[in-house]
Order: sequence, then C-alpha cells, then structure tokens
Amino acid sequence: MSRKKWTSEKIFDRLLKNKTKQTYWDNISELRSRPTEEVYNQAFKLANSESEKKKIIGIYVLAQLGFNPRFQQTKTVDLYFRLLENEKSPKVISAILSSIGHNNENINANQISILGEYKNHSFSYVRFELTRAISGLENEDAIKTLIELSNDKHGDVRNWATFGLGTLLEIDSEEIRAALWNRINDTDFDTKSEAIAGLANRMDQGIKNVILSELNNGNYGTQLFEAIIKLNDKDFLPVLRKNLNIAKNDPNDIQRGWAPVLEGTIKELEG
Repeated sequence: MSRKKWTSEKIFDRLLKNKTKQTYWDNISELRSRPTEEVYNQAFKLANSESEKKKIIGIYVLAQLGFNPRFQQTKTVDLYFRLLENEKSPKVISAILSSIGHNNENINANQISILGEYKNHSFSYVRFELTRAISGLENEDAIKTLIELSNDKHGDVRNWATFGLGTLLEIDSEEIRAALWNRINDTDFDTKSEAIAGLANRMDQGIKNVILSELNNGNYGTQLFEAIIKLNDKDFLPVLRKNLNIAKNDPNDIQRGWAPVLEGTIKELEG
C-alpha cells in the first residue's frame, strides 16, 4: 500500500520503529505534507518527550509542516526556543537549529542572540546547523556570527557560512567583503567557490583575476561560471574559448562534461 494511503498514526508508528535513513525521511516528508491539527498535535507531543528519538522526530515533522505558510509556525518557533533553554543533546540541538533555519523569517533579535551562543559548540554538526539557522538574516549579530563561522576549522561549516554571507545575503559591507576575501584561498574547494560567487554578486572587480586564474588552471565549478555571467565581462571570452576546445578533446569524461557549460557561458557573454 502506498505511504500516502497510510494513516498519520501508522506513519508516526513506523517512524518510531524506523531502521533505514531513506524510509525515515520518506515518512517525515509524508507527514509534513499533512498540515492538520492531528499531525501537529502528535508531533508537538513528541517534541516535548523525554526520549531523544521521539523528540527529534517531532522537531523535524514540525519544521516543514505545510508550505507557505507553515502550519502554526509561531507556536512551533516558540517551542524550539523553549526546548533550547535546557537541551544538552547535540543531536537534538542540531535538529532544532536545522528546523529554525526553515522558519527564521520572523525570529527576533533576542532569539538571534540565543542562537549565536552555539557558534563555539564542540560538535561541528551543531555549528553547521547554526549557519543554516541564521543565514539570510539581515541582522548585525547574525552577520557577525556567520563571519566568525566562515573561519571555522571544519570545511562544511565554512562553506555554508560563506554561502550565507555571499549569496543568501544581498546587503554589502566592508566586513562581509573582507570575510569573503579571507576564503579565496581556502583549501576547501566549495568554500572557495562560494567566496568567489559572493564577491561577484557584489561586483567586486578584484575577483576578476582570481576567476581568470581558476579558468587557466581548469578549476571548474558551477559557482565559477555563475560568477562569470554575473560580472558579464567579455575579457573572459578568450580563455573560455581556449578551455572549451581543450574540454571537447579531453579523454577524461568529467572534464569533457564541462564543455556544454563552457559553451553556454560563452554564449551568455557574447549575447
């Protein structure tokens, strides 16, 4: 029988007995598609449980229950911050931060300050979810925290913090640009790419030579080509054309796979 035909009670029961990650998230997703009082009340009850497993299930179901608007979003966000007051489990804290990230449109300055307290948490996955919780917020404390996290020792944390600063935020400042420039030589390729994208989004002309260097070294990435299109500078055309010829004849399938992207970028600039 299709999961969509199951009762919500049955899906909650399956979640509590889940053994595989795939079916776990399939069940979470199905419950999220049912923004009813029944589902909300059961998830809310689980989120208040003393059991770590039950609590996390409830938190995740509430996180995206209903779409535009979320079902009882204000009540859910209040619950998350109340749970944070005494929660010690890194897994539960991580789930809460992740879920706040899906519901952070209206959180206030005091709540943002509370979130910032997790920036030095000993578990990197907690710091990672913190970057998601505060990304896109045009708040001074949130931005300062993202800038600090963009220097985190863990690559995934730096990557998402840099993405949050460079792409999810539209505002510009010397501090944000400095943070992005600090990641230009990051050893993590994705973080470096997000820094390039963020500076291109701000039309920082200094990034042009960095992009040319990446092209000359064959260091391709989606963000790199998006940055080139954003800058709309025809000076990139000669090296793009040269690299297109190389890519088309490259025996490596991965490198050859970039040929359509190079070709599309050339057409954008020529147009």
